Amino acid sequence: MIQDTDTLIQHANEVHNAANVDTVYDMDWFIDKGVEWGTSLLLGIAVLIIGMFLAKRITRVVSKMLTKKDFDESLQKFLVSLVSISLRILVVMTALSQLGVEMTSFVALIGAAGLAIGMAFSGTLGNFAGGIMILIFRPYKVGDYILAQGEEGMVSEIQIFNTIILTLDNKTIIVPNGAMANGNITNFTMQDLRRVDFVVGIGYGDDYKKAKTVLERFIAEDDKILKDPASFIGLGELADSSVNITLRVWGKTEDYWDIYFKMNEKIYTEFDKEGLNIPYPQMDVHVHNN
Repeated sequence: MIQDTDTLIQHANEVHNAANVDTVYDMDWFIDKGVEWGTSLLLGIAVLIIGMFLAKRITRVVSKMLTKKDFDESLQKFLVSLVSISLRILVVMTALSQLGVEMTSFVALIGAAGLAIGMAFSGTLGNFAGGIMILIFRPYKVGDYILAQGEEGMVSEIQIFNTIILTLDNKTIIVPNGAMANGNITNFTMQDLRRVDFVVGIGYGDDYKKAKTVLERFIAEDDKILKDPASFIGLGELADSSVNITLRVWGKTEDYWDIYFKMNEKIYTEFDKEGLNIPYPQMDVHVHNN
């Protein structure tokens, strides 16, 4: 009986000692994990704070660089916002990864969602990309007079998705930027100087040298016509009913239409006084009596 009691006491002591050992092991595990998680948490917070600070500084630097490069104001705001949002997302993802959050599945999910959205809005995204290209490379700017996609007029606004064109008769035309970025564009006002071309017809038998002298006088009298580059006058064509003189003069882009209309008016009103005829197509009809 005494032996059985001693056996029970010994067994109880063994169980008690094993429990104490397990408790010690559990405490060590909790301490190790606490230190590990605490370190990760502190590192994640540090990454978040420092990363947000750096993102803010980088965004300011980008904004100043775009301002110095004289980028379009709409493009500046868009690019600065894009850089700021991208950097902040990167900082948050980096901080979460420090906490042991698995980012692979998260990134894959974002990529799949982006692909689905891109396929659904392919046309809109094409216009968006076209708007970015236009704002970066600037084939035209607000106030330019252009011909693009069969439409001609002054650019009144460049939006992210569309370009707004105002015609000479005050019609508003909205053209998608995707088509604008991928098509031909004629910009009439990008250069400081423009050449104004005329074809001046005189009658057969008229004095060509006199006509040339009169045109030279017209050029000299117009102070908006530049001396450099030099003007050109030459015999361009012996047409069916007229001798066509080619006249080319240069002026500032903003003076183009003033030069054009004034020269046409002078030719019409002064040629007759100088004994020069402006011919027009004629038809001779012969009637034969049987």
